[in-house]
Amino acid sequence: MANPELTPDLHASPEEEAKQLLEKHGENGLKSITPMLMQQFLVLQTRAQIMLTITTLTLTITGFSGQKIAASGDFSRYAMVLGILATLSSTLLILGGSLRIRWVTQFRGDNDLDLITRVIRYRNGKTNLFFAEICLLLLGLASYVSSVTAYFLSGS
Repeated sequence: MANPELTPDLHASPEEEAKQLLEKHGENGLKSITPMLMQQFLVLQTRAQIMLTITTLTLTITGFSGQKIAASGDFSRYAMVLGILATLSSTLLILGGSLRIRWVTQFRGDNDLDLITRVIRYRNGKTNLFFAEICLLLLGLASYVSSVTAYFLSGS
C-alpha cells in the first residue's frame, strides 16, 4: 500500500498547494519555496531543450532521406507528411511555450499565498503545455518511424 505522505495530490488546486507549502515551510516560507519553484521551471526548461534537440534531429534526418522514403509508396508519403507536420508543430509549441520566459520575480501578489498561487498556476500551465508538446512529438516520431518501416518493408 502506498504511503499517503509520499503520494502526490494531483487534484490539489494551486491555492491548496500554495497553502500546504506555506504551512510546511513556516517562517521561511517564501525564501525556501521560491528556489523550489524555480527549480521546477528549470526541469521543464531542460526537458523542453532535449525535446527541441529531438525535433531538430528528426527534421534534419527527414531532409536527407525523406524524399527517397516518400517515393516508396502512399503510406510512407502520408506518414512522412504527418510526422513532419506533428514534429514541426511540437517544435513551434516548444519555442513559443515551454521555452518562453517569464521570470518568477515578475509575479506579483497581495501576500505570500497569492504570489505562490500565481506562480503555481503558471507552472501548471507550462506543465500542461509541455504534455501537449510531448504528445505532438510522439505522434511525429511514430509517424516518421511508420514511414521508415513501410519503406524498409517495401524493399525499395
